[in-house]
Amino acid sequence: MLPKGFPPWTAVWSVFRRLRDSGALDRSYDALFTLWRQAAGRKPEPTAGIIDSQTVKTTEKGGLCGYDAGKKTKGRKRHVVVEVTGLPMAICLQPASTQDRDGALEVIEAAHAKYEMLKKLWADGGYAGRCEEEIRKATGCELEIVRRSDDAPRVSWIAEGQPLPVAAGFKVVKWRWIVERTFGWLGRYRRLSKDYEQSPQSSLAWIRLALAWLLVRRLAAS
Repeated sequence: MLPKGFPPWTAVWSVFRRLRDSGALDRSYDALFTLWRQAAGRKPEPTAGIIDSQTVKTTEKGGLCGYDAGKKTKGRKRHVVVEVTGLPMAICLQPASTQDRDGALEVIEAAHAKYEMLKKLWADGGYAGRCEEEIRKATGCELEIVRRSDDAPRVSWIAEGQPLPVAAGFKVVKWRWIVERTFGWLGRYRRLSKDYEQSPQSSLAWIRLALAWLLVRRLAAS
């Protein structure tokens, strides 16, 4: 399904596979990550971040897969740790059936191995409990749970002249909105709207490419 201007698909796939397996895409993203933080007036190595996960559907190709009963979605979970501007420090793909508290240590260890100055993390209530102590012992990072506020404004909706039940209004949750915006960035790329890949390594490669393209445009505009 490649456009006519491309070489045969076997040649294109061979180049992509070499870039993926050699770590070239990871190194390119890491270099752009550092350049952007410096351009934004921040230290190259972050000391704080936010953790969260996003469940995305998979296709019939198979591979890593599970069922997220909370979101009623069959697919994979993108578990990420981002720094305070929203750029991922580490990404791990896990079956959608993996609970956030069970999959957190893997991605935090990956982020801490790359950025040893990382000491503070914010997370939602799904990470509360024994997960906090495990992370502290393994990495030395402090996990702070940021809970949703109970004083969000309430809005009464009226449809066709008939009042509807009162619904809770929207209120931005401090720190947590940053990682949600990151998921929004990824969702703008058609290739990432679902996980089309059988191989998790290929999925991660496409995420790295999308993030690198985002950073290249930012740096060009700065």
